[in-house]
This record gives sequence, C-alpha cells and structure tokens, in this order.
Amino acid sequence: MSSTLTRPAPVGEAVRGAVAPRRSTRIFALPEVRWAAAALVLFLIALPLYLLGAPAWAWGPLFALTYATGGWEPGWAGLQALREKTLDVDLLMVVAALGAAAIGQVLDGALLIVIFATSGALEGIATARTADSVRGLLDLAPAAATRLTDDGGEESVPTEQLRVGDTVLVRPGERIGADGRVLEGASEVDQATITGEPLPVTKEAGDEVFAGTLNGTGALRVKVERDPSDSVIARIVAMVEEASETKAPTQLFIEKVEQRYSLGMVAATVALFALPLLFGAALQPTLLRAMTFMIVASPCAVVLATMPPLLSAIANAGRHGVLVKSAVVMERLGQVDAVALDKTGTLTEGTPRVTDIRPLTGSGLSERELLRLAAAAEHPSEHPLARAVVDAARARELDIPLAEDFASAPGTGVTATVAGRVIAVGSPARLLDGGSHPAAAVAAGLEEEGRTAVLVMADGTPVGVLGIADRLREEAATATAALGRLTGAALMLVTGDNPRAAARLAGEVGITDVRAGLLPQDKVAAVRELERSGRKVLVVGDGVNDAPALAAAHTGIAMGRAGSDLALETADAVVVRDELATIPTVIALSRRARRLVVQNLVIAGVFITGLVVWDLVGTLPLPLGVAGHEGSTAIVGLNGLRLLADSAWRRARTGYGR
Repeated sequence: MSSTLTRPAPVGEAVRGAVAPRRSTRIFALPEVRWAAAALVLFLIALPLYLLGAPAWAWGPLFALTYATGGWEPGWAGLQALREKTLDVDLLMVVAALGAAAIGQVLDGALLIVIFATSGALEGIATARTADSVRGLLDLAPAAATRLTDDGGEESVPTEQLRVGDTVLVRPGERIGADGRVLEGASEVDQATITGEPLPVTKEAGDEVFAGTLNGTGALRVKVERDPSDSVIARIVAMVEEASETKAPTQLFIEKVEQRYSLGMVAATVALFALPLLFGAALQPTLLRAMTFMIVASPCAVVLATMPPLLSAIANAGRHGVLVKSAVVMERLGQVDAVALDKTGTLTEGTPRVTDIRPLTGSGLSERELLRLAAAAEHPSEHPLARAVVDAARARELDIPLAEDFASAPGTGVTATVAGRVIAVGSPARLLDGGSHPAAAVAAGLEEEGRTAVLVMADGTPVGVLGIADRLREEAATATAALGRLTGAALMLVTGDNPRAAARLAGEVGITDVRAGLLPQDKVAAVRELERSGRKVLVVGDGVNDAPALAAAHTGIAMGRAGSDLALETADAVVVRDELATIPTVIALSRRARRLVVQNLVIAGVFITGLVVWDLVGTLPLPLGVAGHEGSTAIVGLNGLRLLADSAWRRARTGYGR
C-alpha cells in the first residue's frame, strides 16, 4: 500500500530567466490511483443496480471487477510477502473482503475493497508529495550551460558534462549551472531556493555561487568547483533518497511487533469465528463479526505512524541546507541533551583574518601604509597568514606594489624589497631574536587577546605589528544560546587550539566548559565522559581531527562547506552552508517529528481499541468498521506529512527556545 521515493528522470530543458516550477506528480500517473479510481467507478455503477433489485447478472460482474481492480495489487503483494514468511496486513484486508462476499455480503465486501484501495491511493499521493518536494530541487538546475573554450569561444553543453575547473558564462536572467566561484563580473543573484535569503545577494569576483540560483542583471564568469553530481542540490536529493531507505528504531520496533500482532490477530479472528459456532451460533453473523474484527484490528495506522513524519522532516531539513543521512539520525537528533563543539571552522569561519593593525610610534607609517608594505612582501607567499594580510589589503582597496628579491624562511617569515626598502614580515620572537624592543610588548598584548602577532620590519627596524585571528561566525553566539536552551545543559568546547585563544572565544559565545589543547583521542575521551554521565551527546566539527569524536558521539554533525572528506563521511548529518543556526532548528524539527510519531500512535491506538471493543461488545456494521479503520490510516499518514511545509521549519526555528 505504500510507495517509496524514486530517483528522478533527467530534467527537461529550462526556460531562460523563468522561475523553475515545483515538480508535481500527476495524480493519475500513480498506479494506485488508477486502480482505486477504476474500482470506485465500477462500484458506483453496480451500487444502484444492486439497490434497485436488478438481476444478479447485471451487478455481479461489476462487483467482481471491483474486487479485481481494487484488490489484485495489495493481494499479490501480500502473497509475495507470505512467501517470505511475512504476514502482510494488505492480504488480510483482501481476505476479509472475500470472506464477506462468501457469506453473501457482496456489497460490504466491495465497499471494503473500494475504501481500502482509496486509502492506498491517498497514501501513494502523500508519499509522492514527499518525493516531489525533494526531487523538485532538480528543476532549479538548468539543462544546459555556456562553457568557455580555451580559444575564447563559447559552447552550449549539458550541465552534467561540466567538470571541475571549467569556466562557464552566466548571462543575465539565467540560472547558474554548477557550484563554483565568480572569476569575473558582478551581479545580484537570487539564492532564496538554496539559502533562504529573501533578497538577492551581490556576487563579485571571489564569491561562491550555487547551482540552480538565478542570476540578475549582470553577466558572470564562474569557475566550476564541484562536479554537478556533487552540487548542493544533488547532495540534498541523494541524501534524502538514501535516508528514505532507512528505518528508525521506532519503525523497526513496530515492524517487529507487527508480525506477532498480526499472527495473534489472525488467531483471535479464527477463535472469534470457531468458538461461537461450537456453541450453536449462526454462520453468517458469526463470520461477519469475525471479518469485521480482522479489519478493525489490523495495525495499518500503527505501521504508518513513524516514517512519514521522519521522512518529511528529512526532506524539509534538506531544503534548508541540512543533510540528515537517515531516519535513524533524524530520530536521534531529537534525543540530544548535550552538545560538544569544535572551535576552528565550526564556531569560527576557519579562515585567518587581520583584526589589528598597530604602527609603532616613530615609524612614520599610517595603518594603511603599514598594511600596504606587509601585503607587498607577503604577496608571493602561499602561507595562510600571508593570504590573510593580502586579503585585508585588497578589502581596503590598497594598491599593492611589486616586491622583488622575495625569500621565505619556514617558521620565521618572509623578506622582500618593496619600493627600495627591505621589508621583513614574520614571527616577532624570531625576527626580534629575544630582544626587548617595544614591538615585543605590542605583540605580547595581541597574543594575550588570542591573536597571532605578526611583526613588520623595514630595513631592519620594527615599524608595526599585525594581529591575525580566525573570525567568529556571526550567528555563533545565537546558535550556542539556542542549543543551550534546547538541551538544558552547558555546552562544551573541544579544541586543539591553545587554552588562551579557546577561553577568549568561549567567552564571546557564552560557553563555560572549555577543553583546549586536545588531540583527537582527547576529544573522544571528553565525549565518552559526557556519555558516562547518561548524556546523549551531539558533536559538531569539521576537520579530520574531529572525525573520531563525530563517530563516537550519539550524533555527529559536520560543517559541509570546508569540512574534510573524512568528517563528512563520518558525520550523521551535514550542514551544507555552514550555518550554525540551522543546527538548533533541525533538532527542534526532529523533536516535532517525534511528537507527531507519538500523536500518530495514540490516534491509531484509540481507533483500533474503540472499533475492536465495539465489534466485540456490540454490533459494528462492516462498512462503518472499514471507514473507521481506513480513515484512521489516512489521518495518520497526512498528519505525518505536515512537516513537509516550509512553515514547519519556520516554527521550529522560532520555537526552539521553548
């Protein structure tokens, strides 16, 4: 009766400049719907003939076709399951319908088949909606892109043929064909479908762009940095489809119980039929009561209670940049009650930036002149700190002069001739050689604040000090506060950085439990310590050194943009765009999914209990029993799909403080 997510066919030709439509499965494209519709039409034709007393040859074949069209598919699936020694509730429904027909209740049996088939069709439509919401992302990616050739020409190629390193031209109004970085040009790009940002974002040389986003009025030359099959959109689709094939512990438990329950239900049905006959009861009402019992006691709604909420939550999280790898993970996220966070690349951006420019008294240099000289000397270097100095100069639109006689000494720094002056940039301790120059005090002050100090010398004389640090993510403080409220416990910072830098950053985001100077095995030990106290620990990290802790934790989340391959493979979920604020949101969404599972189980239990008691104590009409059973199944399925809506994500984001 259920459907599964299937891999979509290649997307069709996109219309330039048009907003990609949301993919929607046509209702009658689903075989369950076609068979249910055929059964319903046949039933509606036969019903008036039967009620008006027409001869049996007029309505009999129509009812027979109703049984066939509405019942053959679940019946065949049930027989196949029976070959695997599994008792399928679908088969029980068909047997109940045939049993009703066998005692002359042809109309009741046909009604059961029609309602049962209609319920299966509704479930198929609901499942298709889940698939549509995920696969519809692929409609955002254009079918073709304009690739620039080595000789300066252009060629139109299918986007799946793009490779890392290719350069593509994105004209105004076109959708970007692959994840990459702008080489040339400036424009505003509508990223709402990927990042959720309500306004277009200005993109210039050096900025990252995503496949499927809509270019504005400018032309962009973009260097492809990810294979189309590994783009943000493709990864979301692939991971959600993979997750749809997994089963959460609750679902596994229900399926294990379902088999025993179904066998017990069959035994009870046989007893309910055989025992009254032994005491002289009439055949027809006894069989009818037994068939009604088998229908209303079937655990269809219970079986459907778990996966729709979890899969809906996975699909919704995927649309907002959090790839949850399985239903197991989605269920576990809601159980988290302690969080351990890495520092570099997780709470911080992972890229060094110049934070302080301190010209020394008597140097005669302004901040801009000091930075300009340092950037000129560092320009030929590939060291991360050198890149930070050069980027800072470019951000201030400084003219960086050409450097000559460049030399680099590992662990010390660089030297170069700039405008006739010999400029040295590097470690204060090495360049000053332990001297007591005032520059040493400035450097020490910066290091006391958690910065990395870089000394600048001109012709052998110190002229200034630069402070470089990894910048805290803008949403770090908000996200950590939200995680603290969700878990009700103090967060832990686990980092290999020095205690001074770790304590400074922890103070900025309100973390009091700081574990610094840790090796990978030390991070694992810290996680184990929390787990021994009964906590279910979430670890958030990005590097190779975080992978052991991610694997050891109850749940691990990796930062996807700069995360190492090992961390991405080890983690249970990936934050594609490195937005820390999505982590408390997805935890809150998981908890909502778990609440919906409980709601569904309560709904299913109430319906089953009420209908069974009615059938055993009183006289439950078969049509009413069928309607109650199938109605509860439909309610449970649709209730679980509520988490597909974007409003569910917004409510989770605004409500995780409660």
